[in-house]
Amino acid sequence: MTDHKLNPAPLAYQNEPFLNSPDGRILRLLSEYSEPLSRFRREQIQDTVVFFGSARILSRDHAANRLNEARGDGAQLSAAQQAKDMKRAEAAVDMARYYEDARRLAFLLTEWSTQIPAKRHRFVVTTGGGPGIMEAANFGAHEAGGKTIGLNINLPFEQNPNPYITPSLNFEFHYFFMRKFWFAYLAKALVIFPGGFGTLDELFEILTLAQTEKLAKKIVVVIYGSAYWKKIVNFEAMVDAGVVSAPDLDLFKMSDSPEESFEFLKEGLTKYHLGPQQPKRSGEAAVPEIARTRP
Repeated sequence: MTDHKLNPAPLAYQNEPFLNSPDGRILRLLSEYSEPLSRFRREQIQDTVVFFGSARILSRDHAANRLNEARGDGAQLSAAQQAKDMKRAEAAVDMARYYEDARRLAFLLTEWSTQIPAKRHRFVVTTGGGPGIMEAANFGAHEAGGKTIGLNINLPFEQNPNPYITPSLNFEFHYFFMRKFWFAYLAKALVIFPGGFGTLDELFEILTLAQTEKLAKKIVVVIYGSAYWKKIVNFEAMVDAGVVSAPDLDLFKMSDSPEESFEFLKEGLTKYHLGPQQPKRSGEAAVPEIARTRP
């Protein structure tokens, strides 16, 4: 018999091959719940206002630069390609107003929320952490001197953390559904700017939860940019077809002004979340405020 001494086996929670294996998936999922939970408690975040919108919308200055570059590329491109690039650049300039409006709205909201007398941070501007509308909202909140959250996710493109997120509240997720959980769990309001598939996904997910009364809280929803959204979604046609009820359209407000949106958000957040405690409906499960749970 060969007499030899075995090296100590790695502790299970330090065994990277296991943690990254299919068998370790449950631990990875729990980590994307528990680690953000501990940070939100440590940073004293009570609730959030979530901004969604396209990652591809540029600031006004950036869009103007892109247009100038497209004009200067004419001699190097075919007429068809130049026309295509010019059309995209002109559309980017037109859409840039939404970047500036998201920045302004986040600034107004944060300027107000930081003055609320509370032990914990209320209505913290939260985004998906990337560029475009996400960057604009984090930028506005940062300018107002408040904390601001970025819930980023690993993607092959578009998704790098923008520089305006509060560093201690910069998160990176692997699982979309865990990221979605944190978007919804703390949110007291949702602001939807023009966007693509992901924006539509988040909008209808929250509207469905509100419509079916699966939220144990009132969530205030603003859909920003009526000119865009009325081309993309015909909500009235849904009512006419009988697939939603007319009162379902009261679950959100269309708006075209940062100031109007702010007043609507302020009124709703004050009424439902700063005023007297609303009575719970019979049989409704309470969702505990994260900051009120014991560490």
